[in-house]
Amino acid sequence: MFDSDIRSLAAELLEMSLERGFTVATVESCTGGLVGGALTAIAGSSSMVQGGLITYSNEAKAALADVPMALIKQHGAVSEPVARAMAEGGRKRLDATFSASITGVAGPGGGSIEKPVGLVHFACAGPSGTHHRERRFGELSRDEIRRLSVLEALDLLREMVLTGL
Repeated sequence: MFDSDIRSLAAELLEMSLERGFTVATVESCTGGLVGGALTAIAGSSSMVQGGLITYSNEAKAALADVPMALIKQHGAVSEPVARAMAEGGRKRLDATFSASITGVAGPGGGSIEKPVGLVHFACAGPSGTHHRERRFGELSRDEIRRLSVLEALDLLREMVLTGL
């Protein structure tokens, strides 16, 4: 189901989290649960995966991850502040050491000049705060944008678990 790059990164993240006693959670929009799926595809993941939230709509972001609607209205769902709030809300709601979030425009439609197809915001909340990344994958296929987004989210989680941030 997942390619070898995703499986390898998810397995590495699982091993590091177990060694350090960390737990993880996900809050996903444009990937629709693929990061959580990649993590739970690895045997033994129940020891570190707290859960995942699929917050595709703005209402779900607010209701499930405690993202203020005012923040969504001010910055848009695909933005750094919303990605940060999603990660922080997921960490709190799911009682995880780390929580990763993804919000973006996977296409093929829905993009704009300001927020084109391929724009994805990532955040990871942990004990020392919340870290953010923005990627512009360009006009790749929807499947490829989502695949690259899963890799990026897993990589961000891995870096934070590795450093204990």
